[in-house]
Amino acid sequence: MPKPAKIVLGILIAYAGLVVAFEAMIGILQPEQGQVLTITTTGDDGAANDRVLAWLDDEGTVFVSANHWPRAWYHEAIANPRVEVSIDGERGAYLAVPIEDEGEWERLDTKFAHPFFFKFITGFPPRLFLRLDPQGPTA
Repeated sequence: MPKPAKIVLGILIAYAGLVVAFEAMIGILQPEQGQVLTITTTGDDGAANDRVLAWLDDEGTVFVSANHWPRAWYHEAIANPRVEVSIDGERGAYLAVPIEDEGEWERLDTKFAHPFFFKFITGFPPRLFLRLDPQGPTA
């Protein structure tokens, strides 16, 4: 293998390692800075799973987005859209609705854009949005 190809391969491997390390750190630490909520989804095994997420307030409507490669919570919310959400200590039942309309997705992605560095450090994962429609308080 020519030396320039080895250098490029080394850079790509280092970048992949950086992305994996960053994503693992986020998954373990689950930072709770800024505007965050806790979403409780249900897995195929029936187990409840909590995940801390940043939430987006679009004129009173709550959205969350999958911004990282690990996104089990998103797939669980799609498979079982009745979720529980805790925002500022208030817990309630919500219906998770995927944003599939391209125009709506583009509007949200533009309004709540991530800086290039964030996209770079996370490895440019495709962004997926969910709208959380309130269904009432939980017991």
